[in-house]
Amino acid sequence: MANLPHWLIKKTPKHENIKIIRSLIGDKVNTVCESAKCPNIGECYSCKTVTFMILGNICTRGCKFCAVEHAAPTPPDPMEPRSVAEAAKKLDLKYVVVTSVTRDDLPDGGASYFAKTITELRSSIPGIKIEVLTPDFHGKEEHIKTVLNAKPDVYNHNVEMVPRLYADIRPRSNYFTSIRVLELAKKLSPGVLVKSGFMVGLGEKDQEVFALIRELKNTGIDYLTIGQYISPSQDHAKVVEYVKPEKFEEYKDFGHSIGIKKVISGPFVRSSYLAGSY
Repeated sequence: MANLPHWLIKKTPKHENIKIIRSLIGDKVNTVCESAKCPNIGECYSCKTVTFMILGNICTRGCKFCAVEHAAPTPPDPMEPRSVAEAAKKLDLKYVVVTSVTRDDLPDGGASYFAKTITELRSSIPGIKIEVLTPDFHGKEEHIKTVLNAKPDVYNHNVEMVPRLYADIRPRSNYFTSIRVLELAKKLSPGVLVKSGFMVGLGEKDQEVFALIRELKNTGIDYLTIGQYISPSQDHAKVVEYVKPEKFEEYKDFGHSIGIKKVISGPFVRSSYLAGSY
């Protein structure tokens, strides 16, 4: 961290806020904030902003950029959807983001757990706004439909990076499957806001980024997030470039110029950063 450029230096998280949030959430609920070692955890927890992670905290994919543990997962906890709703109620949340690890071992990829979690949240907290950040479900329409039928307010699925980098960094995922997920989400539920996001700093070229933004626009997305990749450890993919803040502004301006409703672009932006504020 000592070699980070000045625009990526962030104050040490307020550990007391992390402890307070963790004590309110309890041990039965996971957050991607902790599992993925998000650099914004102190800022978000101090504002009582949390991204819940369902289906456990072990992923079946093992992408080279991600800090979430990769191994054989345990069976899902049938009480997890209710536990998430109870935690959200304790925190008095008005906007909730629910994501998950990828569960290729489950017949529906965990889609039914997303639906159950949405249902529990709406039952516990009337008027709550819900954003889901789903895995790709192998692009299967019936699983995407299962989540959408539970009526989230925002359906988010990240492409994560430009397609050229998939073979090396996301070898068990497919870029075109992710594009299909976004297209299906907008087609199946035109009234739902559709969102995606990706990272830069992994060796992509400018023209690849602009091409990706354009392709995402063509899927019908409403919101887009773009952030800097920061390697979680020496065992993960290395950072190729620390992209300057003005370049993030250029990406944002381009996205807006081609008609994307809202583009959140900056070094510390993550897919759930400032969610609910736009």
